[in-house]
Amino acid sequence: MPDRHIVELTDVKLITCVLQNGLAEEVLEAAKNVGVQGATVSFARGTGIRDRMGLMGVTVDEQKEVIRIIVSEEQAPRVFDAMYLAGKLDTPGKGIMYIADLNSVATYVPEDVLNSATDKE
Repeated sequence: MPDRHIVELTDVKLITCVLQNGLAEEVLEAAKNVGVQGATVSFARGTGIRDRMGLMGVTVDEQKEVIRIIVSEEQAPRVFDAMYLAGKLDTPGKGIMYIADLNSVATYVPEDVLNSATDKE
């Protein structure tokens, strides 16, 4: 059995984007276009003042799509901007995004990627 070890990634961010139902595909495409390798998409139900009042007399769907993407600290601003614009989050009622610091992330990293990263240091 080969030696097993945990590869911990640091200097990473979690971008979370909560969107109106049906907008996730466009936002994911924008993220991929700026280099994101993968994402987690889930469904949720949201509540708030817009659910009761509706936006300009139109009821806002309470079903939401939630996108979570882990990116490097240097990648985060570019990905965040692309997702924000693709989701039209500057429009009332479309959704919300935020970035959170992650202390440590562990996942499989191919040996050649690890070697190239340590060579650069």
